[in-house]
Amino acid sequence: MNVRRHHISGIAVAAVTALGLGTLSACSGDSSAAGNTDKFDVVASFYPMQFLVEQIGGDHVNVTTLTEPGQEPHDLELSTKQTASLGEADAVVYLKTLQPAVDEAVAQSGAKTKIDAASLTKLEDHGSVEHEHEGEGKTEEEHAEEEHALDPHIWLDPVKYAEVAEGVTKALEKADPDHAADYRKNADALAKKLADLNTQFTDGLKNTRSKVFFTNHAAFGYLAERYGLTQEAISGLDPESEPSPARIKELQTEAKADGVTTVFYETLVSDKTAKTLAQDANLKTDVLDPLEGITDKSKGDDYFQVMESNLKSLKTALGAK
Repeated sequence: MNVRRHHISGIAVAAVTALGLGTLSACSGDSSAAGNTDKFDVVASFYPMQFLVEQIGGDHVNVTTLTEPGQEPHDLELSTKQTASLGEADAVVYLKTLQPAVDEAVAQSGAKTKIDAASLTKLEDHGSVEHEHEGEGKTEEEHAEEEHALDPHIWLDPVKYAEVAEGVTKALEKADPDHAADYRKNADALAKKLADLNTQFTDGLKNTRSKVFFTNHAAFGYLAERYGLTQEAISGLDPESEPSPARIKELQTEAKADGVTTVFYETLVSDKTAKTLAQDANLKTDVLDPLEGITDKSKGDDYFQVMESNLKSLKTALGAK
């Protein structure tokens, strides 16, 4: 293949091999090292990026991920071996702003092709959720930055995810022209599946008793906006932040006013606050998966299966007719 490859030192090979063995893909049984020169080697920052590259690249790519299954991606810290793997890859696919450590490592890496998913669609500010609990010791500037952060969770909107997929495809076609035709064929098939998923959500959520749903953290702003729903999050964009008592009381009142039946939690962060809110407000609980990683607790083996499970959960919670 006409892809220029860098000389790989023995240390780098060992580092990349360790990375590959440590990050088994839920979508692919091949956990080859990122330095496998028989294929176009791609390092993905976390699962949604990994899934796209696997779907588009097919047999021509070898994909490893920086975020191991079950690891919460927002606060990821990279090892020296992982950082080294970026410079040895043919391409890196990441989502700028989601993982600051990855952003910094990619910027400093020698990767020939750097694909930033955030540049392939429009990120939006879905507004602040609630920040009074973070007020102590913070300046007005820091408050403003928190309350107007761009939401990185674009993969939970099939339409935006498709836009990213198209951008990733074009980048792969350019970087590895020998396999461009296959990348395009795979991308077209993926685009159709994403369009079908969008139709499922549109049809399934257009006629519901309620339009409001409660989530553990504010990951579903794009999904809510796409399908005419209102997301009310216990925490903000950071899943580890703690809500204030005032926020909990506000949600309890809103649950009664808007006919909310369910508090959704997720698999990669603690469900304690969500379940406490549900118990106090006499609500049910269920999983709404932000798809930041696939584990044995996930309700599905890949992006599409988990998204279909999310749709089923939303339809039940919102009283779809």
